[in-house]
Amino acid sequence: MAYKDDEGYYYIVDRKKDMIISGGEKIYPAEVEKIIYQYPKVAKVAVIGVPDNRWGEVGHGVICPKKGESMTEKEILDFLEGKLARFKIPKSFSFMEELPQSPSAKILKRILKESIVSPEPAAGGGSR
Repeated sequence: MAYKDDEGYYYIVDRKKDMIISGGEKIYPAEVEKIIYQYPKVAKVAVIGVPDNRWGEVGHGVICPKKGESMTEKEILDFLEGKLARFKIPKSFSFMEELPQSPSAKILKRILKESIVSPEPAAGGGSR
């Protein structure tokens, strides 16, 4: 996905397959991730679309905190308030030690989405 400015320059915004459509609004994960990366405790982040009964799809953020850091969902939501339109702020978050990556270090969002939307049952019958 790209756009052209008034001077004729093109800017790449995101991949079409990663775009989230929530209640008819388009959300570009790269835009949301760029803001989340500004939070000093974040090492890596990926924003994916997950099914939602009301909006069709909503954003879900998956964050890897920097070594020795921890954070809460409330902490990151407080940080995002006022930095993004409310509909662009992910509705939920997961925290992981590492994200699945390709050999070229690209975050594999398809694998993340599969694990978030239909997670494997936890060993011992626990929940996530």
